Formats: sequence, structure tokens, C-alpha cells
Amino acid sequence: MQGFNKNSFRKKTIYLAVVLAVQAGVTMAEEAAPLIEKAAPAAEAKAEELDEVTVKSKKEAAKDGYQATKTRVGKTLQDPHDIPQAVTTVTSQLMKDQQIGSLREALRNVSGLTFNAAEGGRGGDNFNLRGFYTFGDIYLDGIRDTAQYNRETFNLEQVDVLRGSAAMLFGRGQAGGVINQVTKMAELEDEYNVTGSLGEYDYHQFTGDFNKQITDTAAIRLNVMNRAEETYRKNPANGDHPGIDRQGIAVSFGAGIGTDNELFLNHVYTQTRDTPDFGISFFNKRPVDRNVAGGTIDDSVYHGGDKTFDDSDTRVSTAIFTHKFSEDTQLRTQLRNADYERAYWAKTASNSLVPTATLGTGGNQARTLDYETVNLQSDFSTKFDLGSMKHQVLTGVEYLKEDSYRQGLRNLGTVANPLYRSSQVTGNPIKFDADNYAFYVQDTVEIIPKWDVLVGVRRDEMRANYSSLTSPKLSYGENSYRAGLSWHQTPENHYYLSWSDSFSPTADLYQLTVTPQPPETSKTVELGAKWLFLDGDLSFRTALYRSTKNWERNTDLEATATILTKKRRTDGIEFEIAGKVTDNWEVFGGLSLMDAKIIDAAENVNATTGVITTADTRFEGQRVRNAPVVTFNLWTTYKFLGNWKVGGGVEAKGERFGYNPSAANGNAQFTNGKFDPNALPGYARLDALLAYEAQKWAVKLNVKNLLNKTYYGDLYENGGLTVPGNRRQAIVTTEFKF
Repeated sequence: MQGFNKNSFRKKTIYLAVVLAVQAGVTMAEEAAPLIEKAAPAAEAKAEELDEVTVKSKKEAAKDGYQATKTRVGKTLQDPHDIPQAVTTVTSQLMKDQQIGSLREALRNVSGLTFNAAEGGRGGDNFNLRGFYTFGDIYLDGIRDTAQYNRETFNLEQVDVLRGSAAMLFGRGQAGGVINQVTKMAELEDEYNVTGSLGEYDYHQFTGDFNKQITDTAAIRLNVMNRAEETYRKNPANGDHPGIDRQGIAVSFGAGIGTDNELFLNHVYTQTRDTPDFGISFFNKRPVDRNVAGGTIDDSVYHGGDKTFDDSDTRVSTAIFTHKFSEDTQLRTQLRNADYERAYWAKTASNSLVPTATLGTGGNQARTLDYETVNLQSDFSTKFDLGSMKHQVLTGVEYLKEDSYRQGLRNLGTVANPLYRSSQVTGNPIKFDADNYAFYVQDTVEIIPKWDVLVGVRRDEMRANYSSLTSPKLSYGENSYRAGLSWHQTPENHYYLSWSDSFSPTADLYQLTVTPQPPETSKTVELGAKWLFLDGDLSFRTALYRSTKNWERNTDLEATATILTKKRRTDGIEFEIAGKVTDNWEVFGGLSLMDAKIIDAAENVNATTGVITTADTRFEGQRVRNAPVVTFNLWTTYKFLGNWKVGGGVEAKGERFGYNPSAANGNAQFTNGKFDPNALPGYARLDALLAYEAQKWAVKLNVKNLLNKTYYGDLYENGGLTVPGNRRQAIVTTEFKF
């Protein structure tokens, strides 16, 4: 990995901010000079009749508050209100008010979503949506972003979550849905924004967002970030805390903006130098305090130290070209090259030993990874009338080249005093490369006024090579479908019924067996309604759905059983509200109720003998892992006395289970015949905000976990560990606009 000088980075970003500020000041002065020169004569000639001047102005479009009005999660730019599928959008204003820095924190605003701890080999952003894991379902501007790393939000305009199976639009994936990050793009305006934040647990953050219009149709935008913080947890033997240390820089250049030929060139680089936290273990099936030889273990005990590391360097370069044949017809092409480098050494908790200063207790997770992709997407959209019917046609092609490498790190120390370095590897590397090809077509037809029918089909082909001796190659093809019926009763009311499916090839998660197992397949049926109130300022939606998955895969790279369940299902209902109740009162909230159960137990092939092993059938009918019955989130703010704003919210999740559903003998998960796996208690975390916002500057106070509650946010699905959330944390932020 390339080195990175933090002090140099900070100096450069501050220097750049100063340069841009001076440049903006000079420009303002130059523009003001002619006005000053003309002021005196104009005052003297007040009585003279002036020539008529015609002024043409274009009203600036108001940026979204908590309610999103545009999204590309359906491949074209459209209002989420018109999509016949549940969509949740976390806007930049919502993230700003909550003082959010990471994608993980942003997704706390999504009901029905839970957080996984670092599954074996799957460290990084790892979520469950509607009870299904989302590995492989994270995207950046509609392009696959599946690498294992921790994502930041400093360069994001919004985060869109399309719920339900979505392979017809995005290719291979899962039943829960798609998480799409939307990049900040260059705009035709001069706007500069700088923020600085300080808080408890050594929290500090600097961000800069500088947009400069170069010509009538060209602009450049620069975003920078430096963020660090620790948690209350510490190693009692050496006093070390887990924490994060992250930097980033992103550039967007746009030419021909607003014309028939638009070109954007984007590049983002993010770096993490974290001290990782793999959490605490369970005791008597609950994360509770216990006394052991040499001391006490509770939620504050951390088994790592400042020698452990999680280092990553992510570089993503994207070119986007859009040609508009007419107002209703366009061709949009994206070309991306991405490189994700990562190495980490993390300590897993011991349930029987107090940690030592030499990091000799607990397990070691140590590996290096490099994942490179080249992606080309081209989407064509048009609208036309054919007979008495109106058509909206989407069609596109995609090529994705993947090259993945991972290898274990060698212990340079001893068992009692381990030491790992990112450059010292051991064992044979695990390699994977693949060529993916896809073609899709979708048509939305207005069959009669107010009634639309959507039909889409996609074909994916995958050719892959693996380093495995048992399954060295994969040749796979699959069709995906999407259908929907919409009734737009009025422009404000939309009712729909949709059906979609998804798939994942047998070895997509690099789980290889002697006998290839069937691919994952998923189907989702959804009945939903979307309403707009208060002249469109407030949106409310609900969705009733059933998602069924066959041959569910294990996301743990070190698991011996590839298949988790043969068939499982989630039945659920969701409610969501977003927007303005009044000019001063904004709200964003969601409620999700889920009944997620195993239908058929797993079947696995023994890698040595080829014998099929069936999981304990007592798992059938039990609630699935990390899928609480209820999740709830609410955030609201109110402006008063002109510039003041007060706000707060809650994020709540019900009880969650962690266990291995593929075990042939599940006795450990049953007590006296009753299902009794490792379980996390439900929790409710409260946050608060107080801010003073002037036109050119603002000061705000955020308090996270206001009641200083102990809660467990991340769960290792197999039930081995959980990561406690941080304690109460106050953060003060200043913002300057110029």
C-alpha cells in the first residue's frame, strides 16, 4: 500500500481552502468594483429616467430537505414517488443535521436494516435488509461497489435504498434490496463550505466542499475530509482504545453541464487507518458481565490494542457521458476503474480470559486483500406513443471485470505476544477473476389513463476462474425479471403491485465445494402505496411484502458449511414518512415489522467425502439470524426564532438472534426443547440537536446516545460476538459558507 502523510494531507487541504477563499474574495471584489464606480453618478442622476432593462432569471431549484424528489436507483432520473417498489432515501440534509460521517451511521435511518459484525473475512460495511444480507448489493452511482471496506459520506449527495429483489436492474444480488450511494457532482455555481467538529472520545472532523464554475457549462468540485474518534471501550492491561482515523479527497469535473452532451470525470480516494474492534463474546447466551481469573469482563473490555490495525486505500475513477437526442431520449454511459486495497489484524474476544498488554488472549483475524474492477455500463432511455399507449423504454448493456486476491498474514511474534504486518503473508493466496456480461430491457406502458404496466427482463453471463483445486472454473447464466402494476389515482396517490427476483451464482461469495451447489435465487412480491400531502412537501408510504430465498449462502469466508438454509422467507410491512409538516418542522421516520423464518433446513456437501449433510430440522420454523421483529427510527427538527433549530430522534431495534442454522446438531441452540440461541436485547438510542444557522455560518451541538445507554449495534450472525455502540458523545460543529 502507498504511504500517506496525515500532516501533509491536513496542511494541503487547509492551504487549498485558503486559496479558494482568497480566489473567491478577489472575484467578488472584481465584480463589485464596477458597481462602486457607478454608485456615485447613479445617486446624482436619481431623477433621470432610466432605460428599460429586461431581466431574465431562473429560479434556483430548492435542494431536498429530508424528502428526496429525485433518484437514479431505477436507472433513469425519476421521482421515487413514481417507482413501483419501496424506496428509502437518506438525504444530505438529514446526514448533515445528524452529524453523520460513515455509511453505517447513515443507514441507521433505514427501518428493517440491521448491522452485522465482521463476519469471518467480511470485515467492513456489512448489513442485513429485510432480514437478508446485502453483501454484493452495495453500489456507487449504480455501479457495483462490493469490496470489503468502510465507506464514508463526505462525498455523498444521498443514499438510496431500493427494497426487494432487484437483479433485473443491477444483476446478481440478494432478496433484501440495493444500497446505492450517490456522488456529489460538479454544479454550475460558486459555492464553498467548510466545517470543523470537536467532540468527546477524541472526536474531530474537518470537511471541505468547494464548487467552482469555470465557464457557462463547465465546473469543478472538490470534497475533502479528515475524521477520527475513539470509543469508551479499552484494554485494561494497556489502556488502548479502538478507534477510527480516516481521510478522503474527491474531485468532480463537469463539462457541457446542462447541454445535450454532458461529461463528468470523477475520482475519489479514501484512506482508513483504524484500530479495529471485533467486540465482546457471549456468556450464557447473553452479552453480560462475568468474573474470570484475573479480573472482570464486561462491555467496556477491549481485547485489541494500538498494534492492531485496519488499513485500507480505496481509489475509484469514473467517467460519465450523457448524450440527449431529445428531451425524452438519452444515452448514458459510465466507465469505471476501482482498486480496493486492505490489510487488517484484529483481535477477537476471549470469553474466559481478561486481555493482556501483549495481546496474547483471544483470537487473531489477520489478512490482506486486493480487489480490482473495471466496469462499463451503457443505458438508453426513451419515451414514445404507440397507438393509444404511452411507452417508457429502458435498455442497457454492462460489462464487469473482477480481479480478487486475499491471503493470510504471518505472525512475526509468538502466541503469547503476536505481531502481524500488512506485508508479511503466509499460506497460499485465494484468487478469483471473472468476466460478467449483461443485457436488459424494460418497458413501462400506460395501458389506460392512470394505469401503468411495467415489464423487464435481464440476462447475465459470468465466466470465472478460481484458485481452488476442487472448483477452478465457473460458467453461469441467468435471466432476471421485474413486473409491476401501478394505479396513479391522482398525481399525489400511487398504488402498486410488483414482483421481482434475484440470483447469485454458486461461487459468487467464493464458497467452493467439491460438488457445486445450486445458485441462490430470491423472489419478492410487494403491495404498496405512496401518498404526497401538503402540496407535495410531505410523503408517506407503506409496503406489504413477501420475500423468499432458496439456497441461502454463508457470507463467512471461513465457514465449513456453504449453505445456511435451503429455503427461508420474510413476511413484512413497512411505513415511512419524510418531508415538511410546516415550513419550520421537518420529519423523517420509518417502522418495519418482520416475520423472518426458516422454511427448509440446509443441505451441504462434505468437501472430503461428498456426502450430503442435512442441518438440524428443528431450525425449521425458527426466526432467522439478525432479523428483529420490529425496527423503528424517527428524526425531527423544528426551526424557531429565525435562525435556531432544535431536533432529536430515536433508533430502535428489537431482540436479535445469532446462531449457525446449518449445524447438523443444534442442541446448543435449544434449552429443554425450546429454541434458545445467543440473543441481543432490544434497544432504543436517543440523539439530540441544537443549532444556530445564519446565512453564511452555523454552530450546532449534536449529542449522540443522549441517555448514555449500553446497547449492542453489530451482531456476528453465527453468535460468536457483538460490538457495543458508543456511550453518550457530545459534538460541536462550526460551518462557514463563502
